[in-house]
Amino acid sequence: MNYIEMKSEIDRLKKEKNAIIIAHYYMRPEVQDVADYIGDSLGLARTAAKTDKQMIVFCGVDFMAETAKILMPDRDVLIPYSRAGCFLADMIIPEELNEYKEEHPNVPVVSYINTTAEIKALSDIICTSSNAVNVVKSLHTKEVIFGPDKNLAQFVADQLPEIKFHIWEGYCQVHERITVQSILEIKKRHPDAAVVVHPECTPQVIRIADFVGSTTKIINYVKDSDKKLFVIGTEIGIAHQIRKKTSGKRIIFPKATPLCYNMKTITLPRVLSALKKDQFKVSVDKKTAEKAKIVIERMLAVS
Repeated sequence: MNYIEMKSEIDRLKKEKNAIIIAHYYMRPEVQDVADYIGDSLGLARTAAKTDKQMIVFCGVDFMAETAKILMPDRDVLIPYSRAGCFLADMIIPEELNEYKEEHPNVPVVSYINTTAEIKALSDIICTSSNAVNVVKSLHTKEVIFGPDKNLAQFVADQLPEIKFHIWEGYCQVHERITVQSILEIKKRHPDAAVVVHPECTPQVIRIADFVGSTTKIINYVKDSDKKLFVIGTEIGIAHQIRKKTSGKRIIFPKATPLCYNMKTITLPRVLSALKKDQFKVSVDKKTAEKAKIVIERMLAVS
């Protein structure tokens, strides 16, 4: 099947099965182009929570699809590739978080949405990169445990110096590979370029950025800016929507291209296969899901 044939069959199956396809900005361009909704983690969670479709085909990594299933337990949630995991989410496990909570009793746990359902269930609230500061503020506390992304945690902590942060030592491989040197090399050739990065980047990279924000905020910044050239410090999949939503803007990525291989395991043939076969249905233990849903809904209420 060529692209047009696959897209046509996907459209047919969506109608037949009362399905919606939602995709993260880091997906392959051809996957984004068959999606009904494209967004960042917060947007994806909101869309999953309010859809009236019976089936959700989630084009993202496993923790994202789990979140959709937690919010909509009576719907079928499919992930097109069952091994689309997340390195960052794997950097924190329940046993270690429980130990850490014992070391810091009565300190609320704020977990990044990039975590497993089990970690969400052990947390007091979750956040995304777009709402993390407001989520922490909403707790009205003097201390927080924040994980697993140390870079996002530090970014939030720098904006809330009145709060003591106990920071988990996790990170995203993709954003950790974006270096100050790689950005300065581009700036040397293009001094007028605006540096726009994701808060999962290191503090050193964030300090030299002109703007720091979630994927949605990055796209909007580029779209609304008077600048014509941008150095983008996040996963390369975002380029597709920037190019679709802007005109006359040029983007450059750091030399070591920020590529998430797990995101790229979601392909158009796999989307079609998931719809055809109803395969790779996401499931979450009922007790875990009930606890996790509470903290996700707390986040959505703050947002």
